[in-house]
Amino acid sequence: MRSDTFDAVATSASAHIPKIGFVSLGCPKALTDSELILTQLSAEGYATSKTFDGADLVIVNTCGFIDDAVKESLDTIAEALAENGKVIVTGCLGAKSASDGSNMVRQIHPSVLAVTGPHATQEVMDAVHTHLPKPHDPFLDLIPGAFGEAGLKLTPKHYAYLKISEGCNHRCTFCIIPSMRGDMVSRPIGDVLKEAKALFEGGVKELLVISQDTSAYGVDVKYRTGFWDGKPVKTRMLELVQALGELAEPHGAWVRLHYVYPYPSVDEIIPLMASGRVLPYLDVPLQHSHPDVLKRMKR
Repeated sequence: MRSDTFDAVATSASAHIPKIGFVSLGCPKALTDSELILTQLSAEGYATSKTFDGADLVIVNTCGFIDDAVKESLDTIAEALAENGKVIVTGCLGAKSASDGSNMVRQIHPSVLAVTGPHATQEVMDAVHTHLPKPHDPFLDLIPGAFGEAGLKLTPKHYAYLKISEGCNHRCTFCIIPSMRGDMVSRPIGDVLKEAKALFEGGVKELLVISQDTSAYGVDVKYRTGFWDGKPVKTRMLELVQALGELAEPHGAWVRLHYVYPYPSVDEIIPLMASGRVLPYLDVPLQHSHPDVLKRMKR
């Protein structure tokens, strides 16, 4: 699904402020990538625009998961090139190869300024700096319209996505996500909880926890112990959800879990749902589930 172009930051109309048009396509994980890029753009003094008109360049965050998404992404790049001419491409389609092994985006749209894969904030910023130098020192600027340490968000103020890991360790034959986003990399649990705290304090009432494989959070680091609020906490789904529920409670907020595969450990989350700390909701992509697990669920 496409998220329309948008104004990420309320900025002045000064002609001296470099302006960047931004289009975000794809899933919530791609949306959080867009938020990171927009946060950095804002911190460095760039303005963002909901249209291509008047923009000094355009960034398109693409999706490459299914054929329709690929077409939409390529069409959007073509539209941006036709209306603006200066386009930086990022996201999953940027990591996809054509039949001859070359980069698909480069093959179809050779005039784009730069192409990166997903979760590549620094590479995108490097391309922006090359083609549109930043206006001033980022260390001296505040971030308007942001959630403190959580940065800018593209969602309405009452809800936000919280990405806890990137990539996936599974190699399902029907899924190309690992080839585009790589193996699973869990975010440090302290960083995740710091972002969640800032979001709740900023007014978020529904926190949507996302990753490619939420139940596997911490597997890649062998559930090592991290630290939050001066206390040790294991990098594991159960401990993370417990802490998120505790953070949400004083704000009258709630936590919703997405992309939860039916690992045995998920059973431990059910009591938290019963107590009201976490919404009694499981977004389970059934196509990934083992047949034996599905049989138990049907019972």
